[in-house]
Amino acid sequence: MSNPYPQIHLVRHGETAWSLSGQHTGRTDMPLSPVGEAAARGLADRLEGLSFSAVWSSPSQRAYNTSVLAGFGAQSVKKDDLQEWDYGAYEGLTTKQILAERRGWNVFRDGCPKGETAADVGARADRIIAGLREANASILVFSSAHFLRVLAARWIGLPPEGGALLVLDTASISVLGYEHDLSEPVIRKWNQK
Repeated sequence: MSNPYPQIHLVRHGETAWSLSGQHTGRTDMPLSPVGEAAARGLADRLEGLSFSAVWSSPSQRAYNTSVLAGFGAQSVKKDDLQEWDYGAYEGLTTKQILAERRGWNVFRDGCPKGETAADVGARADRIIAGLREANASILVFSSAHFLRVLAARWIGLPPEGGALLVLDTASISVLGYEHDLSEPVIRKWNQK
């Protein structure tokens, strides 16, 4: 059964050296690895035949270059609100390294010193959602894992911390949309590889 309502396709960028090692990559502008570039090119086949009114990307090179390699570079508009979580003092560290210093830490609950809290990221996600709903059209979005997890949580009415319940692999595709009408936002597909 076809759905008459707009669908928002979310794409997490391809692999980088830090996504492979598990290092928190917020504002460090990491390039895609060769594996990440290949996966980004593979997105073209996975998105083939879909029509989008707009393509939005985080300004990070890992997200924007994923959009370019997937064949959407000519349409891709960079939006600052799509940037990954600002990890502040935890930039470049793995969760294991952070937990060695701060037992029980969780980014969604505790945020990052000199960086963003879940509420900060949620406010950016809410602005993106307002733009998506105003457009009332199918849009393709390229960004990073933690931001997209918060975006999806906010889309379905959860607090930003609800993003902790969702995981995203590199070069994955997820779909946000609606069920019976525009008052029922849902996650239609998640973390498709």
